[in-house]
Amino acid sequence: MDSRRLGFVLGVVLGLCPSVAMQADGSEDEKPLYKDATAPVERRVDDLLRRMTLEEKVMQVNQYSLGRNNNENNAGAVARVPAEIGSVIYYDQDPALRNDFQRKAVEQTRLGIPVLFGHDVIHGFRTITPIPLAQSCSWNPELVTQVCAQSALEASRAGVDWTFSPMIDVAHDPRWGRVAEGYGEDPYATGVYAAAAVRGYQGDTLSAEGSLAACLKHFVGYGASEAGRDYVYTEISRPTMWNLYLPPYEAGVRAGAATLMSSFNDVSGTPSSASHFLMTEVLKERWGHRGFVVSDWDAVRQLINQGVAADGREAALKAFNAGLDMDMMDDLYQRHLPDLVNKGLVPMERLDDAVRRVLRIKFEMGLFENPYTKEMKREKRILQPEGLRLAEQMAEQSIVLLKNENAVLPLERASTIALIGPLAKDTENLLGSWFAYGEAKDVCPIDRALSQEFEGRADILYAQGCGMEGDDRSGFAEAVGVARRADVVVLCLGEKRRWSGENAVWGSISLPEIQEDLLAEVKKAGKPVVLVLSNGRPLDLSRMEPLADAIVEIWQPGVVGGKPLAGVLSGRVNPSGRLSVTFPRSVAQIPIYYNRRPAARKGTQGRYLDMSSEPLYEFGAGLSFTTYDYGEISLPKETLRKGEEMTVEVRVSNSGPRDGMETVMWFVSDPVATLSRPVKELKHFEKKLIKAGEEAVYRFTVNPQRDLSYRDAEGNLVLEAGDYYLQVKDKRVKFTLID
Repeated sequence: MDSRRLGFVLGVVLGLCPSVAMQADGSEDEKPLYKDATAPVERRVDDLLRRMTLEEKVMQVNQYSLGRNNNENNAGAVARVPAEIGSVIYYDQDPALRNDFQRKAVEQTRLGIPVLFGHDVIHGFRTITPIPLAQSCSWNPELVTQVCAQSALEASRAGVDWTFSPMIDVAHDPRWGRVAEGYGEDPYATGVYAAAAVRGYQGDTLSAEGSLAACLKHFVGYGASEAGRDYVYTEISRPTMWNLYLPPYEAGVRAGAATLMSSFNDVSGTPSSASHFLMTEVLKERWGHRGFVVSDWDAVRQLINQGVAADGREAALKAFNAGLDMDMMDDLYQRHLPDLVNKGLVPMERLDDAVRRVLRIKFEMGLFENPYTKEMKREKRILQPEGLRLAEQMAEQSIVLLKNENAVLPLERASTIALIGPLAKDTENLLGSWFAYGEAKDVCPIDRALSQEFEGRADILYAQGCGMEGDDRSGFAEAVGVARRADVVVLCLGEKRRWSGENAVWGSISLPEIQEDLLAEVKKAGKPVVLVLSNGRPLDLSRMEPLADAIVEIWQPGVVGGKPLAGVLSGRVNPSGRLSVTFPRSVAQIPIYYNRRPAARKGTQGRYLDMSSEPLYEFGAGLSFTTYDYGEISLPKETLRKGEEMTVEVRVSNSGPRDGMETVMWFVSDPVATLSRPVKELKHFEKKLIKAGEEAVYRFTVNPQRDLSYRDAEGNLVLEAGDYYLQVKDKRVKFTLID
């Protein structure tokens, strides 16, 4: 046994007397500074760090799993988890298991450093809310904050300290299954939601009861994966990186996000998990982030697959020196860092920096003072009324009414409704991907919700018609028969929950042929058809849209299931959702997104010859049961100096019969710039309730440095004088920026 290992073993033995700690000179003190809750965090970190052996430091930058792994994408587990480990992914709902393991770390190790317990709380823990893509269609960041706060409260009561959320990858390809986890295609909106989620998870302070440390993922450019395939190469220029993919992460960091997760993808030849530029130069040096970066599952080892490391030792060396502070699950840091440090390949200063970052978060979370979770009864921890209320509110505001010909909706005059489709009675698939500990039995199915909503007003007839996939069309005849007996058909189609999310890549984003055929058959009954879609990505609806009189996008709503939909169908809920992502007409159009750069030729040149070049449903699309009239944009002045601000406004009146919530989106265009700019860029949005017959004023304060500038290839902010345009709906005004 070498001297380092002997010292570690002796330290563990001495740790059995927790009231005594060894100082650097070998003397004892009764209460070391790092255990003094009144001392400043940085002094506590310094004190603890100087007491740690090399092995103890290395253990702090490793993460294993504890409990049964319920993520089918992550194979394998560590049989024995050492109590000195820095963090675990906690696969359990019982705080007792967490406390048992934490007790070993705190009471049976030399220094008593608590473990950080993480979990994928993506859109709820047991109270599953709408998927993040749906949440972004609410255009209500304050509601996102509230939903995330409730998720944090529920998860923390189960023993979780840290969530691997929010995912803020800007995505332009709906074939990529992880589009369901993010907030759409726009970098500004994604940044707003990133900050909102961080505020919700972390609260005012990390040490507050019910808070979780947030983790911005995946840093960075994962949403640009070629052809929508997971884990693959991306080609991203530096200007595109600075202006499209990095802004949401900067917004999340500025909001105080405790941690970030590196992404799987290779960026222009350098995998993100080995990028010194991204993790150190940008994140830590330029933005001053003081938390730590964790790898994605087994991502350090995957540097071998990506062709930049010959073996696990080289992978650990490259990732760690690049700035990746904690290794999730592949055990390469634990195996190789001691030797790499001893041989001078990893500077001790770099190891100390990584450990300092991990310890800082633990101190800020108050884990040294409160390492254990209160063991409440299960029924007091899960599915609480406030969480369910917010989940339902979010689902209501996330629903997007895409089509409503001849005002088919709401169903105020129907006395008989035919409810058809494989999702009409489904519960499991309404949970969506990344459903944590959600259970199908918690979900209110669509048929139950409609029966309750229309009780005493309309009869509900049911036929399944077909399954989610396959070739069994034996139920078509029954479905058509039921449709003929009804005044209107509500047809519930969509995706299984595992058809989106991680490793859920599809070459086609159409629904299975049998679902499309069911719509075609039901249409033959000659009754109005309301197509209800539950899915985790934009779909190719080119063959379905002409057959539907109305289309209601409910996404994957979580435990509230069909209740919000029932409210929309009856008219109790006026839909207010707007798309945060473009629906293409065909996969041939992908990538397609609203904020593209201008083409070299105008008019019809460069357009598809065999199909429209326009999307089926554009970014921001969404209908209401009322009508809104927009006034002209009020511009206080036509010239603006670079150091000034200017508040513009637009009046919106509700000229229809119902109260409604309207989202106003402010876009900026820079028609002439040194680096070509997108045709328009979202810079502000606001959602307000406007009662029938009333109006509201929406305002946007233009800050030139913030709203009119862009970044060059080096990340420098460029603000150029010249003409700019502001746009709201079809209203557009010009102003001039001067030096």
